[in-house]
Amino acid sequence: MSEAQTVTDSPGIAKELTAFQQNILVILAEEPRYGLAIKRELEEYYNDEVNHGRLYPNLDDLVEMGLVEKSELDKRTNQYSLTESGKDAVLDQLGWVFGKFISDDGRADELRDLIAAQQ
Repeated sequence: MSEAQTVTDSPGIAKELTAFQQNILVILAEEPRYGLAIKRELEEYYNDEVNHGRLYPNLDDLVEMGLVEKSELDKRTNQYSLTESGKDAVLDQLGWVFGKFISDDGRADELRDLIAAQQ
C-alpha cells in the first residue's frame, strides 16, 4: 500500500491468503526468522506440530506473491522477512478485522486496551 492509499473495508490480497499464511506474515512482522524459528512460533500458537511439508510450500507461496523475502543465512539455512507488500497485507487484514469488530465505543476501548497491553 503506497502512502496515498489507506486501509479500506476490504482486506486486499490478505483475503486470498489462508489463515496459516496470514499467521506466518504476522510472525514475520515482528522480525525476520529462519524456517525452524517460524515453525516453532506456529507450533506454540497452534499447540500442535507443524509439518515441514506444510510450512515450506506456504513460505514459498508467500515469496512468490512478493509478501515475504527469502535470503540465505548459510548453505543450509534460509531467512525469511516481511516485504513492504507483506506488511501492507498484515495491515489490510488488521484494518478489516478491526473494522468488523469495532461496533461501538466500548469495543473500541477494548481494542485500545489490548494494544496498550502489548506495548
